[in-house]
Amino acid sequence: DLPDVKEVSIGLLGADYEVDNKLYRIKKIYTGENWNPGINAPLRGPGLGVKEGDYILEVNGVAVSASENIYKYFEGTANRQTKLRVNSKPSWDGSKLVTVVPVENENQLRMVNWVEGNRKKVDELSKGQLAYVYVPNTGQPGYTSFNRYYFAQQDRKGAIIDERNNGGGSAADYMVDVMARQLHGYFNSKVGDHKPFLTPNAGIFGPKVMLINERAGSGGDLLPYMFNKMKIGPLVGTKTWGGLVGTWDTPPFVDGGIMIAPRGGFYDTNGKWAVEGVGISPDIAVEQTPADVIKGRDPQLERAVEEALKLVKTQTLEIKPEPAPPVIYKRPAKKN
Repeated sequence: DLPDVKEVSIGLLGADYEVDNKLYRIKKIYTGENWNPGINAPLRGPGLGVKEGDYILEVNGVAVSASENIYKYFEGTANRQTKLRVNSKPSWDGSKLVTVVPVENENQLRMVNWVEGNRKKVDELSKGQLAYVYVPNTGQPGYTSFNRYYFAQQDRKGAIIDERNNGGGSAADYMVDVMARQLHGYFNSKVGDHKPFLTPNAGIFGPKVMLINERAGSGGDLLPYMFNKMKIGPLVGTKTWGGLVGTWDTPPFVDGGIMIAPRGGFYDTNGKWAVEGVGISPDIAVEQTPADVIKGRDPQLERAVEEALKLVKTQTLEIKPEPAPPVIYKRPAKKN
């Protein structure tokens, strides 16, 4: 039994702060990229006009001071309209009041920022040649992320598939089937630049590199296992967790409690138990230390881009030009 503990919800603005002039100044605003449904960015509401660098002077009529923890001012404000007084300078002169709705959790806002930062980094390092696709798990959110990022970047010569921290969910055979697609041919086009239609029409047909780490497990173990088994491309990073068991069909207790117990394991085509307790090792081992993260570096991502660019030189899809029109029928020559 656990004691009843009164919880006070803390409203979050989806922002980082810094102290300046004994006040809190907004250092960074997490936008959620604005196009993600279900991810609310409190400071990106229409017409708010709150910017990075603005000072928060007041919350619901209470003056803010950097001598107090900023989150104290947001106690009980989650999912409630909250009035902020903000200004681009550390004074009330010229300040304005805005109404925002803080959220209870900003993890998704920060994750989207991390994913988009990685995508932009890959684009920069590869000079626009490589796609970046993040797969957070192998449940429905993972499939949504895969489909959204993979098929939106079909113009790229190759792809970095990032499954680090993958929380699992199901067997992602759909993903590896899509990534392993082979080009079978073309249908010519008579419009525009006459670029032919590919068959199959959807896919990235160049080289692929998968990023893995020790925090990927369950379905996050199986995904790189299949990626490697199907010889889609190299694995870069650190060995996965090695927790590939199913916990389905575990009934709840009468008192409402639950238990989690392994109900099924994975064995390979040779009839031997595999992956569970072992994990999937990378082809190219790259550690990511806290010091790297603090410096803003991602050596695993950087190495994956390096390897993919090497493969682009020999594995890039070169679309064949349309041949001369075929001669299907010729009028028979007249006999004299």
